Amino acid sequence: ITSAVAFDILPLKLHPFSQSTPTGLDCMGWKRRISSPVITDGALDKTALTDDVGSEEDLYEDFRSSNHRYGHPGGGGEQLAINELISDGSVVYAEALWDHVTMDDQELGFKAGDVIEVMDATNKEWWWGRILDSEGWFPASFVRLRVNQDEPMEDYPLKVEGGKEDDSSSGTRRFGMGQTTKDQMRTNVINEIISTERDYIKHLKDICEGYIKQCRKRADMFTEEQLKTIFGNIEDIYRCQKKFVKALEKKFNKDHPHLSEVGSCFLEYQTEFQIYSEYCNNHPNACMELSRLTKVNKYVYFFEACRLLQKMIDISLDGFLLTPVQKICKYPLQLAELLKYTNPQHRDFKDVEAALNAMKNVARLINERKRRLENIDKIAQWQSSIEDWEGEDVLVRSSELIYSGELTKISHPQAKSQQRMFFLFDHQLVCCKKDLLRRDILYYKSRINMDDMEILDVEDGKDKDFNISVKNAFKLHCRDTEEVHLFCAKKPEQKQRWLKAFENERRQVQLDQETGFSITEVQKKQAMLNASKQHHSGKPKAVTRPYYDFLMRQKHPTLPTTLPQQQVFMLAEPKRKPSNFWQNISRLTPFRK
Repeated sequence: ITSAVAFDILPLKLHPFSQSTPTGLDCMGWKRRISSPVITDGALDKTALTDDVGSEEDLYEDFRSSNHRYGHPGGGGEQLAINELISDGSVVYAEALWDHVTMDDQELGFKAGDVIEVMDATNKEWWWGRILDSEGWFPASFVRLRVNQDEPMEDYPLKVEGGKEDDSSSGTRRFGMGQTTKDQMRTNVINEIISTERDYIKHLKDICEGYIKQCRKRADMFTEEQLKTIFGNIEDIYRCQKKFVKALEKKFNKDHPHLSEVGSCFLEYQTEFQIYSEYCNNHPNACMELSRLTKVNKYVYFFEACRLLQKMIDISLDGFLLTPVQKICKYPLQLAELLKYTNPQHRDFKDVEAALNAMKNVARLINERKRRLENIDKIAQWQSSIEDWEGEDVLVRSSELIYSGELTKISHPQAKSQQRMFFLFDHQLVCCKKDLLRRDILYYKSRINMDDMEILDVEDGKDKDFNISVKNAFKLHCRDTEEVHLFCAKKPEQKQRWLKAFENERRQVQLDQETGFSITEVQKKQAMLNASKQHHSGKPKAVTRPYYDFLMRQKHPTLPTTLPQQQVFMLAEPKRKPSNFWQNISRLTPFRK
């Protein structure tokens, strides 16, 4: 996904940064050769950067002219190994981490979880592959190499009638010291989980000690706010992962890896893994801030000097910062493969099964929080289009539009009826009035605090409180003030949709409380500021692609010229049905020029 940033800086033209992508950081099933030992206790084992070593450019040149060479194994040995296997006639399979959506007939489209036959891995960033009868280019960083490459494609997975795996062949074949093939496959997956966790800890340690620690020494270059934007909560993730890998090590059976019981570790840390949500949501901001800083030479030299002194593999900072996003997406895939090779009689079977569901839920939660944060911009834009707005912003209390539509509101004391547009958000119901002449313009009228309300279904007929006959009606009753609001829908099905929406609103509020979901004041202010700028300019805001705008790819005449459309957090799960809420709002309240 990420490659080194391209800089038009004269001193670096003769010595460009590596253009290798982070594909090799967590690739599965290939022996990694990194000379630096794994240190999980966070201890520094080398002299840190000091303030009197000279300029970052001098430091960079010193290291360049020395004998230090810390190359990325994925860009050399690992990639060479893949191509050697392909040249020898071996079949190499990869599994898709994310959807690759493309309209280019030269590219290979796929969904997360699909198995791809890799036919050419000569280029670092774009590989040639095949799925069934379709062939084409695909981004190498969108996939992981399968652990068990010797498993035939037609056996992935082996199925028989009734949906059960066919163990007839795998159960009878033996491997090595009396081990069944399935046990050996499980050994491979266990070894992969342990080895990739150790590598991941090394990457996190390098970021925290190689970059963050040195950045904090340079208050003249970085503010704490900038560091928070660039690195997010990666230090919290590092502390969490160190405890997690120690728990895995305790459950790892070195003599008989297939007997290891690691499922309980994932269950134990499933709640702590939710801290990845904050990091993933912040990652686009980190990309943009890095892009801005690296337009200045001294930041380029500084970041590269940090990498060289820490003896880190040849990947730029943005590549390292992508690894937590990749990691949390890979856990369900690893556990799914582990479950596949775990016999139901195995002591670890139930825990692995539960761990798979738990990590899928973590990924869904992260994806949902990302979607909610993306929604706040839409809510801010909607509010900016409403005339005569009064009171606090919607985002002060709400972050999700639950439902919207027209209702007749009946008010005391004369039981006056008014046709209004209502927008149900979490915690509040906003009431607007359509312009008499231009029905696409809305005016703010009032709002109702849903936290104090209970919903009452009203039968058709005469209502005692308002002394009028009603149809398709319901009430909102305030428990504190005894205030009552009466609403009527045009059709019975519309009334039922509103009653269901009120249930969903309460459920959403409760879920947010349980999961601790919240929007920071900075995010709220930024969303309202962006909406205000767009509203005053009268022009639609350009869609930005922070994950890709500042990235450089190797140019190749036969490679795809367009950048892949990535859905980062969608795993092999059913896609969310498209909602028409925002399309309806757009029709009702277009941004006026």
